[in-house]
Amino acid sequence: SMGGGIPLETLTEESQSRHVLPASFEANSLQKSNWGFLLTGLVSGTLVAVYTVATPFITPALRKVCLPFVPATTKQIENVVKMLRCRRGSLVDIGSGDGRIVIAAAKEGFTAVGYELNPWLVWYSRYRAWREGVHGSAKFYISDLWKVTFSQYSNVVIFGVPQMMLQLEKKLELELDDDARVIACRFPFPHWTPDHVTGEGIDTVWAYDASTFRGREKRP
Repeated sequence: SMGGGIPLETLTEESQSRHVLPASFEANSLQKSNWGFLLTGLVSGTLVAVYTVATPFITPALRKVCLPFVPATTKQIENVVKMLRCRRGSLVDIGSGDGRIVIAAAKEGFTAVGYELNPWLVWYSRYRAWREGVHGSAKFYISDLWKVTFSQYSNVVIFGVPQMMLQLEKKLELELDDDARVIACRFPFPHWTPDHVTGEGIDTVWAYDASTFRGREKRP
């Protein structure tokens, strides 16, 4: 899930709410002036951090469609993994966000790759993969999804938005091999009929086999 479209005010509120002073500070007899410097530093640091993180979200350079970063839920990840059972080959997550789908796939034995336009999320994903011990099989690249060719991947995962699904449907139809599977989360593709569906509500996952949607296309 790629960066873009999160209000700066929301990020500021969330980031500021996370700054809770450690209990050790309360034990210290700091003077009021010291508290003033400390709080000023925290607020300033927060604003700098929010600006740094938010800038890639609110400047959607090179993107035809903004793909907002909304972290996958635990249930969504479970449903994606369920759709990958008995599958082999490489996997790609289009708009990999903080890397959790790629890392989960790597833990299942896949060679997994994530493409994400937001460099901060890519760097964080690489750190998470290293921390989880799967950095050898989970790779992340800074790239616009429309400039990547997906023909080498047997399994494709996408957390998309409705505005992009038709264009992505056409792109994948042209590029994927017949044995590929496309797994869509949150929103289905407009024309394809899924071979498998699991989950409910926002956790719904649709699986489309390339041999099926190509077969339907060839019918009169």
